[in-house]
Amino acid sequence: MSALLTLPYLMPFLGGIVYVFAALFLKRVGESGGETWKTIRACNWTAAVAFQPLLLLGGTFPGWDHIWQPALVGLLFVSGQVSTVLALKVGDVSLATPVLGIKMVLVAALTALILREWPTPALWTAAILSSIAVALLNISPGHQRRRANLTIAIAAYAAFSYALFDVLVQKFAPAWGTGRFLPTMLAFVALYTAFLRPWTSSAPAASPASRPWLIGGALCLAAQALLIVTPIALFGHATTANVLYSARGMWSVVIVWLVGHWFGNREQSLGRLIFISRLLGAALMTAAVIVVLLNPVVRPN
Repeated sequence: MSALLTLPYLMPFLGGIVYVFAALFLKRVGESGGETWKTIRACNWTAAVAFQPLLLLGGTFPGWDHIWQPALVGLLFVSGQVSTVLALKVGDVSLATPVLGIKMVLVAALTALILREWPTPALWTAAILSSIAVALLNISPGHQRRRANLTIAIAAYAAFSYALFDVLVQKFAPAWGTGRFLPTMLAFVALYTAFLRPWTSSAPAASPASRPWLIGGALCLAAQALLIVTPIALFGHATTANVLYSARGMWSVVIVWLVGHWFGNREQSLGRLIFISRLLGAALMTAAVIVVLLNPVVRPN
């Protein structure tokens, strides 16, 4: 447990908890009739501003021939943000968030492919546990099964986008320094976001009554991004950071059932069977996290 008290471990662990509250806030915005694409733009621009103080950490500009690196990583960030908000709009927080937990396994696999570190049996054990978990999470009332399948598909795509994002941050950030790579990457995010669905309707991102929920969601989403991305850029170890961050799957089910009603969340009405199946699914996701935490998931080539 002492490891959890060090910054590289504590930050992603807290990031997983903050993410659940971001999801609850944003789910409330969606249910209030807020315009989805404007909500996404508000979240992206908030994140872009939140990362700029990292300029104080310093760094270097390696040359214009490297500018494609933050440009590419920023595109992955936008892809992950868009698909996350869409998954929360389509489905339940207690379903989408545990599915996003497969990001941890994807990070380990992409680390093997891109950084040339190879999986050990612990990774494959985690992959099997995660697959069973997704099956349990897919148990839904008959009339909602199609929506559950769509939620899982969108959340899985978000997990892939964020996983590739994390691995490339670990790969590219050292040449720039954290204080140059992350703010530059988020500047590209702001640029891309400016062109994101400019033809959308004149509907507000949120109604006046729900605007505080949008502010809370955007701030929490930016905070959790800082908590997971900054230690990866500073210290590396993307897989380890995601192991701790992926516990958000368990937190999502527990927090939704305990305090979700504070946010107007109605997932408690799905019934005890759905709660138990999602809790078991989230528990298996967490077991996969523990397997990876206690065993190396990659070995040098």
